Amino acid sequence: MQQSREESDLGLQLAGYGLTTANVLYYMPERPTLIQSFVWQFYDVAPDHPRLERFLDYWRREIDAAIHSVEIAHERLIKPSEWRLATFEGRLN
Repeated sequence: MQQSREESDLGLQLAGYGLTTANVLYYMPERPTLIQSFVWQFYDVAPDHPRLERFLDYWRREIDAAIHSVEIAHERLIKPSEWRLATFEGRLN
């Protein structure tokens, strides 16, 4: 499923996306002893993380900083057991 700007956060979560936090540790070639950090949060699908993979491919092609390591945390905020359709429509007195 391709994520678009029009999709809501709830729609993504119902489609199986979870909140992913990626901490990219990197260094500039001229300063290899200085490790810097870039933290990014977005919705992605575990365990393949296609959006993160596209971002890292872009980084490797277009950015002069070398990636040292990437730490990933992922959590589905709406789990299947927490979401169900209502079977009752009516009024309670």
